[in-house]
Amino acid sequence: MSDLLLSVEEAGVLIAGKPFFENLTFHIHAGRKIALVGKNGAGKTTLMNIITGDREIDDGTRFLYPGTTTGYMEQKASGIEGKTVRDYVFEGLSDELEDWDIDYRIEMVISPLLLNVDDKLANLSGGQLRRAALARALVEEPDILLLDEPTNHMDLELIEWLENYIKNYRGAVVIVSHDRRFLANTTDRVFWLDRGSLKTAPKGFAHFQQWSKDMLEQEGRALHNRAKKVEQEIDWANKGVKARVKRNVRRQSEAFEARDQFEKDQKAYRRVTSTIELPPMTTEQSSRNVAEFFNVGKSFSDAETGRTKLILENFNMRIKKQDRIGILGRNGSGKTTFLRMLTKEMTPDVGRVKIAKNLSFSYFDQNRSMLKEDKSLKDNLCPEGAEYLDVRGKSRHICGYLKDYLFDPEDAWRKVSTLSGGQKNRLMLSKILANPGSMLIMDEPTNDLDMDTLDMLTNILKSYDGTLFVVSHDRDFLDQVVTKMLVFEGDGKVEGIVGGYSDYIAWKKTQTSEDVQKKKSGKSKSAKTETPQVRKDPVAFTFNLKHELEKLPKAIKVLEKEITKLEELMADPDLYTKDADEFARISTRLPAAKEELDTSELRWLELEDIKAAAKT
Repeated sequence: MSDLLLSVEEAGVLIAGKPFFENLTFHIHAGRKIALVGKNGAGKTTLMNIITGDREIDDGTRFLYPGTTTGYMEQKASGIEGKTVRDYVFEGLSDELEDWDIDYRIEMVISPLLLNVDDKLANLSGGQLRRAALARALVEEPDILLLDEPTNHMDLELIEWLENYIKNYRGAVVIVSHDRRFLANTTDRVFWLDRGSLKTAPKGFAHFQQWSKDMLEQEGRALHNRAKKVEQEIDWANKGVKARVKRNVRRQSEAFEARDQFEKDQKAYRRVTSTIELPPMTTEQSSRNVAEFFNVGKSFSDAETGRTKLILENFNMRIKKQDRIGILGRNGSGKTTFLRMLTKEMTPDVGRVKIAKNLSFSYFDQNRSMLKEDKSLKDNLCPEGAEYLDVRGKSRHICGYLKDYLFDPEDAWRKVSTLSGGQKNRLMLSKILANPGSMLIMDEPTNDLDMDTLDMLTNILKSYDGTLFVVSHDRDFLDQVVTKMLVFEGDGKVEGIVGGYSDYIAWKKTQTSEDVQKKKSGKSKSAKTETPQVRKDPVAFTFNLKHELEKLPKAIKVLEKEITKLEELMADPDLYTKDADEFARISTRLPAAKEELDTSELRWLELEDIKAAAKT
């Protein structure tokens, strides 16, 4: 069998009678892992349908090697009424499939995706339904597998499992995804849909940014050269044709046609190379310390099993103004509980959570509960009857503001229910970021976003000067927008890491068996043997404790200044080459100073707690 599975050459596609694709040419070979990228509306779904054969081309040729099968992961599972996971996943396969083969596919695909084959689809969450759609596409084992945003609603362990599955997949895979790290880890080619044409990058997505930049720069130079030639021809044409011969009349006509085509191409080039720039997001002033968790414990009882599920245990944390914290963890590990205590929707079983009085929250929830589906975009953003809204102290017309978030002006009067998932997320972002408050909490904001909107969101959050919490499994996004990681590992265990996702992975790799044993032996702060007991009798606030409390703020301030200075020195990329000894000293001192600061801040919290208890 040839390794060529599908070939489309010089294809034309009409939509509403107008050319959408012209001279579309691409080839898919066995074993290829292809990233399909392009702006919203570039035709990614149309191309997927051409590959599956659901969309016929209007011109050109489409050749599918005889016997080649295609499989498509649906964005949303359909026809689920009355079906179990087993019914849905296996309904497209042959009835002659033997039991051992079914059991093998359950073990290799369905179980790793954390699905129970006997569960009714009607009872599953949106994320579980997406995983069922993925399982259905994978168990079919087609020669060409098409995946549309497969990582949405997946935690990192599932994403990493899927990466390995794709790498080892024998057939060809075409992937549409906003997750750059996922694409970089899985693909060896890129199909780039750009202004009605398809360009093929010879390497995977890891090299796409530089490749596309080079392509656009080359196009820019070509346009510059064309501009000079067009200018010369127009100068000649504007002087008038002296001799009314056919040759000169034709040249004059061609000059004006060349000018019109050049202006059209130049505008298209500017659109594709332009970036959306929004003003920095400044927030209202809030306290230096915006929230404090002191000896917090939280658990829940499982109604079915009767077991107690530990969420947080002896958890201590101080959150400061302008902290940028990424949150990771499996479903049910405590992420939502932590955020609900932060927003005062939930109280701890033991310990104390202190929130600054002047703190204001903005919350992006992945269920988009703030949006009114039966209302228009305008009615969701503007006061009733108005066409203007307040955007960080300035009055903006609805059409102009929506344009900032890649909507067309006429979209202002569309109902939210008619929008796609990505468009709804963009609308949610526009609503939240109009006036974000002094603390911004974003729960899976990257789901369903295209890369242009993701870039826009990244730039907005980089300029945000309030306190930021981001729950996300998009690794590249976390690396760009957060400076600390809070990792919920289950059973009350929470790890705090300075840096982004990559720093967390590097830290995980450095953990030795001795460290693991140390945690197991009860020396770790999160070990169960050190679960704090709620004091029944108040501790006396003695003179010595009072003196210690008075000294702590100054000590904390000194440590903060030292840490700031050390971090500034470490930010120099040439520090190691200039002074290796100084680099080693700072590398040793910086984590020690941070640990001293944490210890001092926790002691300050403890003494404040004792002082408050003594007054009651």
